[in-house]
Amino acid sequence: MTSIILAAAAAATFSFGEVKVDCEERDGWKLAFAREVAPDGAEIAKITLDCAEARVPPKTRLSAMVPQVGMDYSWNVNTGDCGMRPNWGAHSHTEVAQGMPVFVYFDGNDTSHFSVAAEECVRHLNYVGGIREEGSILEIGIGWFETPEAPISHYETRVRFDARAKGFADAVREAVAWIEKTAGIVPCRVPDAACDPLYSSWYNFHQDVFAADIESELAIAAKLGMKTFIVDDGWQTDDTNRGYAFCGDWQVSKRRFPDMAAHVKRVQDLGIKYMMWYSVPFVGLKSANYEKFKGKYVNDNDRGMGAAVLDPRFPEVRKFLVDTYVKALKDWNIDGFKLDFIDAFRFSGEDPAVKENYAGRDIKSLPVAVDRLMTEVKDALTAIKPDILVEFRQSYVGPAIRKYGNMLRVGDCPGNLRRNRFAIANLRLASGSAAVHSDMLEWNFAESPEHAALYVINSMFGVVQYSVMLRNAPKEHLAMVEKWIKFSQDHRDTLLKGKFTPRHPELQYPVIEAESDKEVVIGLYDDGRVVDVPEKKTFVMNASGKDSFVIRRGGKISEVSCKSGDWIEL
Repeated sequence: MTSIILAAAAAATFSFGEVKVDCEERDGWKLAFAREVAPDGAEIAKITLDCAEARVPPKTRLSAMVPQVGMDYSWNVNTGDCGMRPNWGAHSHTEVAQGMPVFVYFDGNDTSHFSVAAEECVRHLNYVGGIREEGSILEIGIGWFETPEAPISHYETRVRFDARAKGFADAVREAVAWIEKTAGIVPCRVPDAACDPLYSSWYNFHQDVFAADIESELAIAAKLGMKTFIVDDGWQTDDTNRGYAFCGDWQVSKRRFPDMAAHVKRVQDLGIKYMMWYSVPFVGLKSANYEKFKGKYVNDNDRGMGAAVLDPRFPEVRKFLVDTYVKALKDWNIDGFKLDFIDAFRFSGEDPAVKENYAGRDIKSLPVAVDRLMTEVKDALTAIKPDILVEFRQSYVGPAIRKYGNMLRVGDCPGNLRRNRFAIANLRLASGSAAVHSDMLEWNFAESPEHAALYVINSMFGVVQYSVMLRNAPKEHLAMVEKWIKFSQDHRDTLLKGKFTPRHPELQYPVIEAESDKEVVIGLYDDGRVVDVPEKKTFVMNASGKDSFVIRRGGKISEVSCKSGDWIEL
């Protein structure tokens, strides 16, 4: 172990080069920096900051230069692609409800050659991981306390570097597991129902939802095999102009839902669990509660959406939100919540609490308060219903978020089957036992059912959420949906809980495999691939766009006939 203590800067030699840590405006702070070797062989940078009294911590930055050898591509759970970026264009950030501090650099043979993981997954963290043009060097930069932060007197954190060549998927999973262990994160329980096929009201209804229409749709959905329903935005307002100006009171629109408890009961009698959408931070500018919480907002109109963002550092704000969800659970006997826009808990400039000397706030750090809020929500809901379902949406999918939610959904990507596939695979690698869900599926009914099936097959390694208007669907499309729901349930343990191996992230996973003790399921998404098929019973889902594909099994290569949009047992 190497340990250096200086007032403002420190450095240590790692296997891949020198790692430096610098502090700005140290103002009485002392820095300790140590290099440690983990039991698995990864190298750990341990950083400690101490001050004699509570003060705003200094901006602190770690930097490293790593030769670009075997690092042709880069990965993060929320990345849109895997291209390497220049150091001047490779900036990102993470915190409790934004992203995940895991970055993997790999080659075209699914081999990781360098990965970075940070223990800090609650507070804001800035990250740079791009190529320095002079000499083809990967320049790593990690910054702490570069956004408004509350006074503290002690801070300790770790960064994990792994320069060993290993499988890409293993590198991701090991880095995430290290964060969970080091940060003391205990993911919440994942009930079996979190993996059930789901119907969402959002893409087909948007805000124009009515109890009778929903019940009509869900009668069809139940016959197709769907088991869960999310009523999205619209149940709490008569307005249909989008935006969030009427959020925050959370009173049911009596015009849309004359008797919410009776409506929920009728849906549950169909064999479908009922979940409700809430935009957690928003109090609409046209809501009755807007004036009530004046002075207790982080900002007054988030991104021009017509809503202010609550400040969870106020205990009465947290109590209001917790009580809101508890009341809904008790009054309507719902089965779960879609808790949306957690990532909107952020400053739009300076922290307004500083000028007020944090008056009325029992927590000074905003990310820490978000963590407290969501913990209180989870504890209150599970005390009433231990198997409560809680869905969060990309990009708030980091390790900390798994303490409060058991369903993680791909961010909105309507009509984008490739994005759904790519994001599902990323989330599967990074989310442990959480139930990873697709973004809601929709397609135009003018498509052939075989082509529409491609949207489903691209989402089959997650829990598929459907959001097409079933009552308007041609019978051939309904038959296709029913067929694939049955397939997903017949092979559920393999698809969702088996050994998961997505191939070639740089090509957005043209082949994905899942293996259980009894079988292998392969998704084929590219017509230019030779599919390696084991001797074990194997099912190949063909989304290649061609009606045949080439396999290699037992050293022999052969062509297999299978229509695109279908599956075959080999």
